[in-house]
Amino acid sequence: MAKGSRGGAASPYGRGAWVGPGAKRFGVPVLIGSVVAAGLLGGAAGVESRAQPAGGGAVVASGPAAPTQITVNSTDGPASITAVAQKATPGVVTISASSTAAAGTGSGIVLDSQGHILTNTHVVTLDGQSAAASIDVRTSDGSVYPGTIVGIDPLSDLAVVKIDAPNLVPAVLGDSSKVNVGDTAIAIGAPLGLQDTVTNGIISALGRSISIASSAPQAPGSSNGNNGRRYRFAPPNGVGGSSPAAQADISLDVLQTDAAVNPGNSGGPLLNARGEVIGVNVAIASAGATTAGSQSGSIGVGFAIEINNAKRIVQEIIANGSATHGQLGAAVTSHPAEAGSQFNVGAEVTTVTSGSAAEAAGIQKGDIITGINGRSIQDADQLTAAVRDQPGGASVRITLLRGGRDQQMDVKLGTAPKT
Repeated sequence: MAKGSRGGAASPYGRGAWVGPGAKRFGVPVLIGSVVAAGLLGGAAGVESRAQPAGGGAVVASGPAAPTQITVNSTDGPASITAVAQKATPGVVTISASSTAAAGTGSGIVLDSQGHILTNTHVVTLDGQSAAASIDVRTSDGSVYPGTIVGIDPLSDLAVVKIDAPNLVPAVLGDSSKVNVGDTAIAIGAPLGLQDTVTNGIISALGRSISIASSAPQAPGSSNGNNGRRYRFAPPNGVGGSSPAAQADISLDVLQTDAAVNPGNSGGPLLNARGEVIGVNVAIASAGATTAGSQSGSIGVGFAIEINNAKRIVQEIIANGSATHGQLGAAVTSHPAEAGSQFNVGAEVTTVTSGSAAEAAGIQKGDIITGINGRSIQDADQLTAAVRDQPGGASVRITLLRGGRDQQMDVKLGTAPKT
């Protein structure tokens, strides 16, 4: 063990499978009946992982052997996955979080040589169960470093952690606006506690907006509900203590992929064929509803937060410790195409808050919002996600239907309160 390093009993981390009593693995948020969390991983007995007591320095723990040199004979086909894995894996880390009530692991993305790491809020708050979890980070070479939380942003489920480590290899951030359906998609992370796991598939859909329960840290003693929404965070395995308090849902713009994403992948990268990060893995789908404490694996429908949206959040967190989000100030509900239809054609305004951005712009109850900044809005979740993607105080152009006629209006958004 290196001088000044931490030592301690072996303990599993992550969501799904555990290496120690009381640990869990964080995965991705769950779509009840359709989606399961793939973020934090935890459990008892499984992949080796070492919890370290508070202290300074790095611990060289038993980790994967150094990769052997591989000759890539072609830039097309399966060989390109090999090239991406070799390029991107050094920029991916495994994150363990622990508190007196719970423990678990997820994944993270190295942002710079100063040690800033991007991950999910639900990884570092243990799905909202801890406001001050102890953080350890294992790099791809097997070294373990204590981490500090720079800031969390529950409205986007993104967080930044910092470690003091030499020779970090930052990931390359790509442009999620240039992604097409059918593009190669590669996920790297620690599903089920298995560090540096690589899976691949394609981008299977664009323009998805999902609604999940917030993972903002809450006072213990309340139950966590999903308010009837389809998406929520799955409770990590092997976690003790009280469930997080009931939360308002958050809406996220995501890329959909069939690359296998499982508990423990949360916070890790979704990459393109050039090894650039195009998304932050955050949720997976399951074939059926899960009960408390259970987890489901990948069925080929996973979700990643678009990296273009994450870039702004990361910059604000590093600069200020937190991020801002736009707020319209109007309650909305999905507007069906016709009575009884399963399909929606916009977000109908049900109430307008006095003194809000919506009131100032002239938005009225009964208006059906169908677009924002040229983007089509089909339901309430899409509108909420599109507004939250904007920084507080941003100006947007909204398209709405009033009295059977299309109208456009410029709106200066307010700023959503911090959670």
